[in-house]
Amino acid sequence: MKRFVPSVRRSTARYLTRFGTRRTVARDVRAGVVLGVESVPDGLAAGLLAGLNPLHGVHAYLLGTLGGALATGSVFMTVQATGAMAVVVADVNQSLPGGLTDSGLATLGILTGVAMLVLGILRFGSLVRFIPTAVLVGFVNAVAVNIVLGQIDNATGREAEGENRVLRAVDAVVHILSWNIPAVAVAGATLVLVLVLERTRLGPLAMVAAVVLGSGFAALLALVPGVHPVALIGDLVEVPRALPGVSLPDLSLVLELIVPACSLTLVGLVQGAAISGSIPNPDGKYADASADFRGQGVANLASGLFQGMPVGGSMSATALVRAAGATSALANLVAAAVMAATILVLGPVIGFVAMPALAGLLILIGVRTFKLQDVLLVWRTGPVQATVLAVTFVLTLLIPLQYAALSGVGVAVLLHVIRQSNRVVVRRWVFDDSSVLPREVDPPQVLPAGETVILMPYGSLFFAAAPVLEAQLPAVPSGAVGTAVILRLRGTEEIGSTFLRVLEGYAARLRAAGAALYISGVSDSVLSQLRTTGALSRIGEGHVFAARDRVGAALSEARVAVDRWRAGQG
Repeated sequence: MKRFVPSVRRSTARYLTRFGTRRTVARDVRAGVVLGVESVPDGLAAGLLAGLNPLHGVHAYLLGTLGGALATGSVFMTVQATGAMAVVVADVNQSLPGGLTDSGLATLGILTGVAMLVLGILRFGSLVRFIPTAVLVGFVNAVAVNIVLGQIDNATGREAEGENRVLRAVDAVVHILSWNIPAVAVAGATLVLVLVLERTRLGPLAMVAAVVLGSGFAALLALVPGVHPVALIGDLVEVPRALPGVSLPDLSLVLELIVPACSLTLVGLVQGAAISGSIPNPDGKYADASADFRGQGVANLASGLFQGMPVGGSMSATALVRAAGATSALANLVAAAVMAATILVLGPVIGFVAMPALAGLLILIGVRTFKLQDVLLVWRTGPVQATVLAVTFVLTLLIPLQYAALSGVGVAVLLHVIRQSNRVVVRRWVFDDSSVLPREVDPPQVLPAGETVILMPYGSLFFAAAPVLEAQLPAVPSGAVGTAVILRLRGTEEIGSTFLRVLEGYAARLRAAGAALYISGVSDSVLSQLRTTGALSRIGEGHVFAARDRVGAALSEARVAVDRWRAGQG
């Protein structure tokens, strides 16, 4: 017990350092106020983008920012409802018969939080490196297009028809004469205001000012006789002057929402990993991705339980609070407090925010999210990467996003397997009398009689590559008496049953022609596989040589064994 108490004190003191010192409080408070004020309209826009009550977006920003400040490994990471995650939620909302109810949204958020938390506890932070860049670029840029297309209804005041966002956008363009001119004017004015006010001292608060002014413009238009008023948030939902209450999950929806939760986990963790690997903590060290997994999991549990949508690490919000002068996680705590105060003090005022104003803001965000340079870079990398990019991009536009992200990863894995299986190359090593170093040449198509042929395969020798390797082995003629083939497998840690059958079949053909197969540089794991499957006895105990510490030693032993075997034959 005496040892336990000091240990707890040290851990607590170390944890509290993430919230800065007395000297940094003023800067963190200023940065937190900027982020908190900007996050209110941004959160409303996220809820609108997800097709939900816009307050669910504000609640997600509030609880996500608070949970991230307390639990992530990255001190500066701001956890909020990102655009990509909001679009995924929108597709889930449309796919359910009655849409996402409060209990359904709670179930989705908690499932996402549990998945993130488990991955973090199991220290699977390195998993994100297995997601190809082509998938991420295709997905993120298609999401950017989806953000723009998804706001056409709100920006035009007309509900378009179609199976997906692309078809609804086409329908909206075809029926351009039925657009609500005041809604279009408010959306366009808000967009222009953001671009103009960003160049002033308002800086990051330009979005807030633009939404306020755009909503004021909508109110003025409503006073004009004969002008159809634009939709307001207050028309959709009553905004109370109160913090969100507890919302319990619906366990009957778990099976239906498990796939969308996995997609949200994938998207959220990848975006969070970009922060973990690019923004160091105040001590100069980069945060552990697994710790950030756990922190985002905690944030999602909190958001799900208190009427918020799923959240993840937000690069834009993190960059904003850093640019505003944040020096510790205290800035995110202050931002959460500012959001809570805004809801409590100005709750009913939020109802006067014009929907087209938020739509104009989201359209600008979508346009800025699209990175043409990244698309061109991946496209020029090669045909496989370009294919993965194109497939992911098209799927993300045409099918629900909860399936598009996973499908893109699946396509990338499949193409990688096909590519790796075709990359196996067999080369021949030839030792000249004047040098101890071998020359590397093409293997013969047919084995020459009485010679020693040393073959070196390059590439991954997994099951799909076995037929490719077999096709490159020299043919065995009937008169190959005295010929020996040494197959060097140094560096191969595991071979499958398909590859074992190739080895046994080739050894049998050589034996029938009076030749022999030797294998050198075999690792302990491969040797164990050969012994366990019985392949070692069928190839020959004296024909397999384990790898040595000194490179080339096993190959030398195999060459000596070949000389003995050939002398015995003679």
